[in-house]
Amino acid sequence: MLLSDFLSPIDYVSPRNGFYNSHLGSKLEIYTSEFPDLDINTYDIAIIGVLDDRNAIDNSGTALSAEYFRDKFYSLNEGNYSTRIVDLGNIKAGHEVFDTYIALKLVVAELVKRNIVPIIIGGGQDLTYGQFMAYEELEQKVDLLVVDSHFDLDDDAEGISGTTSQSYLNRILLHEPNYLFNYSNIGYQTYFVNQESLKVLNKLYFDVHRLGDFSSTISLAEPIIRNANMISFDLSAIRSSDAGGNANATPNGFYGEEACQICRYAGMNDKLSSIGFYEFNPAYDSNGQTAFLLAQMVWYFIDGFYNRKKEHPMLPKSHYITYRANLKDGSHELVFIKSKKSDRWWMQVPYPTGLSKNERHHLVPCRYEDYQLANSGEMPDLWWRTYQKLN
Repeated sequence: MLLSDFLSPIDYVSPRNGFYNSHLGSKLEIYTSEFPDLDINTYDIAIIGVLDDRNAIDNSGTALSAEYFRDKFYSLNEGNYSTRIVDLGNIKAGHEVFDTYIALKLVVAELVKRNIVPIIIGGGQDLTYGQFMAYEELEQKVDLLVVDSHFDLDDDAEGISGTTSQSYLNRILLHEPNYLFNYSNIGYQTYFVNQESLKVLNKLYFDVHRLGDFSSTISLAEPIIRNANMISFDLSAIRSSDAGGNANATPNGFYGEEACQICRYAGMNDKLSSIGFYEFNPAYDSNGQTAFLLAQMVWYFIDGFYNRKKEHPMLPKSHYITYRANLKDGSHELVFIKSKKSDRWWMQVPYPTGLSKNERHHLVPCRYEDYQLANSGEMPDLWWRTYQKLN
């Protein structure tokens, strides 16, 4: 398979006076005429635009988001590291929307196989379905994290044509074969959520977190983000005063600096292999503020990526400290692991007998507060929900 079959070159975006040497526009390899040779050159990250907004409900115009994003992103300065980033141009809208999903699936899968992290600039958030299907191609279980004020579980639509920005999660949950292990949402707003949908997600032991859960400190989102293989970020999760470039923007949501911190946490996640930013609509961004914020969010993701700790609670054990806690009823001994390098925490959740031939425990990122709760003899909710999913 040739990636160039699915991607089209872009017009080189350049400011009037050109780029400074420190600008990302002079650091990136950009597909403008000849497709970059991914076999010869070594890249860490690839930027992909997707020019399809046919299923972006009430937000037509998002197909132009990649062009406006690039205009701001290329003019940002490189951080204190040497970037190895390629801009692979755009996936054009297919004859049918499903054709676009398949193209995105194949491109993302091929890049992940090459150990290149794709940054997708959509388009409607229904493109998350194409991003998700890449992991079917890879035959890999998925921990999906969505940053969104809604759950996008509308069940009125039928068929692939009904995979819209408001119903794509339904399509993912029903997808066969099922490669979804966990779904997490951060930032949902209760008045936008059907309570029946909330009950369904809780019954499936998925992790959903209200916007208000992070009002005191955005750092509470870090362990949730650290558990994700892929992330889908709906720009409407950011308050309209900070990101008005979206027809569905509302007064409440994350602040711009919180969105940037979320993206930095995402970049630092050693486990994360793809991220998509959806629903940015330049038609509603008269002053370019949302394009600038999106560019800065991607910059922070890259900054996090180049500050990855490359740690996971595996050997050598000298890099970690193991803690044990017993529940009051004596039913379980809970094992926690803390990294000496970053002070980040994980907890071990046992696999049922015979489920995993190679591992005895599933490791899930957690907070110090989870250890404190277990140390007091109480069962952390995260441990219980993970245990139920494994059984």
